[in-house]
Amino acid sequence: MKVIYLDCSMGAAGDMLMAALYELLDDKQTFLDTMRGLGLPGIEISAEPAVKCGITGTHMKVLVHGSEELDALHDHLHEHAHEHSHDHEHHHHTGLHEIEHLLSHLDLPQTVRDDALAVYHRIAEAESKVHRRPVDQIHFHEVGTLDALADVVGVCLLMHLLAPEKVYASSVHVGCGQVKCAHGILPVPAPATALLLAGVPIYGGAIQGELCTPTGAALLTHFVTKFGELPSMQLLKSGYGMGTKDFPAANCVRAMLGEQDAPAEEILELSCNLDDCTGETIGFAMERLLDAGALDVYWTSVGMKKNRPGILLTCMCRPLDREKMVELLFKHTTTLGVRESVFRRYTLSRESKTIQTPDGDIRVKVSSGYGVTREKPEFDDLAKIARETGKSLSELQKNI
Repeated sequence: MKVIYLDCSMGAAGDMLMAALYELLDDKQTFLDTMRGLGLPGIEISAEPAVKCGITGTHMKVLVHGSEELDALHDHLHEHAHEHSHDHEHHHHTGLHEIEHLLSHLDLPQTVRDDALAVYHRIAEAESKVHRRPVDQIHFHEVGTLDALADVVGVCLLMHLLAPEKVYASSVHVGCGQVKCAHGILPVPAPATALLLAGVPIYGGAIQGELCTPTGAALLTHFVTKFGELPSMQLLKSGYGMGTKDFPAANCVRAMLGEQDAPAEEILELSCNLDDCTGETIGFAMERLLDAGALDVYWTSVGMKKNRPGILLTCMCRPLDREKMVELLFKHTTTLGVRESVFRRYTLSRESKTIQTPDGDIRVKVSSGYGVTREKPEFDDLAKIARETGKSLSELQKNI
């Protein structure tokens, strides 16, 4: 199972998250070409090497009409620890409707547009609570600008390309002290950031300034499955997304890509005893259960009351399929009752590959996890070639 862990020991901001995830990509140029081809007016995006405390990473540079926008993260003017600091008097105030319109016209997969819009909804809802105004009256002074839109879309696109099954993150360092904004001087974390991080483990420290921005907080809470310590994984790659300011600690977000054994899955065992069903009836019931999505169906010979031989029919299924399977058991057998047991199932990851042999192509099933790897040729492919060539199955297997 592919997973990503985000180390937020120096907080999180949109451009830093984008740069860290960008470093995990194999095909970096395609990502840059896609971002540059979105048609965001006046936007230029480049990935530049950056060094913090001796660590080399990437800084995602976003130019708006030739100038790097410095700090794009909530509807306040900041001098951020991470991304930018600039005069916002030239910005237009953009509402959620305008953001939706912009996103709807971008040439991106629908899932990327949906994720980006969901992130903006999170920010709008937080700002709505802070200012006690309806969401449709919230204007993104900075978040709504094109540079910040590029950060949000970039992170959502990278998550789509990397396609992790789970995203984990550390506790979030939010910084300490105060931050200057359009409404005055506010405590760190800023009110909107604090709302966005509700339920997330956070901490302060000796570093003065805002380390986690509203956009960073919204992206984290949208994508992260669980916050906490680094989970056990087989590490494949690490990426460093650099901020612009220098601190005693490396000002970066670290992204770690790895493989993790699949966690235990809860499944149900539904069973019933039958002593008055024909073999045809039981066979048909098993077919119907499997067609309806049962994980497995099997029967076992048992001795029943009055010394009668009988059949124990067992159906394994997911909890969501419980009602459907119980209904089918009653409908297609003569049972008067169904028993239920709950189990935890551990499985190996499974995939298929095709190999070329002198006798023809053969599909091979590969299972891996928990320290083991197994390969097994597809029997139907072996049987087909055996019939065509007159060779035995064992002869064919020697060529695999």
